[in-house]
Amino acid sequence: MAELTEIDDPDDPRLGDYTALTDVELRRRLEPAEGLFIAEGEKVIRRARQAGYPMRSMMLTPRWVEVMRDVIDGATAPVYVVSPELAERVTGYHVHRGALAAMERRPLPSPDELIAGARRLAVLEGVNDHTNLGAVFRGAAALGMDAVLLSPNCADPLYRRAVKVSMGAVFSVPYARLASWPRDLQAVRDAGFAVLALTPREEAVPLAEAAPHRLDRCALMLGAEGTGLTPRALAAADTWVRIPMAHEVDSLNVAAAAAVAFYAVSPAGAPGG
Repeated sequence: MAELTEIDDPDDPRLGDYTALTDVELRRRLEPAEGLFIAEGEKVIRRARQAGYPMRSMMLTPRWVEVMRDVIDGATAPVYVVSPELAERVTGYHVHRGALAAMERRPLPSPDELIAGARRLAVLEGVNDHTNLGAVFRGAAALGMDAVLLSPNCADPLYRRAVKVSMGAVFSVPYARLASWPRDLQAVRDAGFAVLALTPREEAVPLAEAAPHRLDRCALMLGAEGTGLTPRALAAADTWVRIPMAHEVDSLNVAAAAAVAFYAVSPAGAPGG
């Protein structure tokens, strides 16, 4: 059972993992370097624990102590109890969920390992907005994608904002980074995947016509918000596909487009499915 410690000093070094969580550049440097990430909220903390991530510490406001009692009883890491005001001073924002945990990272699987065991892959290029990345992972988990492959310049799925937006789905869908982009897409193709690039270009085939749900192994590639896939990524795809739009809308948010496409590539997305 974890030991509960009340803290009333915002400069207490034991709270160092939770300091200035709104500073994106600081967290980009600090989290991977120290091998940690921050899980926020009861559900996310529970999902991280269920996924096997070791807990380094937990910071709770008093009203959340009983809610998290079973987690506390099963943990060996320290639990720090702070007032809501102190939590806000430490983190730099209003911690309305009242529960934060510093979790230890685990080594990522290799892309080859994920490719070997998958039939439906999401491949992301340059998705560097943490909110969008978290939403894409949530859609991937909900709609049955087997794994996610990230280009080297994608954001960190375990950054606090991405974890929060995904509601912990980043723990449910395995992911790996491709070291060489887009050259490493050849390994995806060599494994028998058809690589479909999602783009609003007119010359792209409508998604339904491509019938991706009929493909034995399908890798759906999406680009960053606004810029979309780069010419090099488009050139590496087998087929360009698009979501037909109405009312002169030219495109969807990348997370919304991903959800539509994820459904279309699953057997459930077949007409009448």
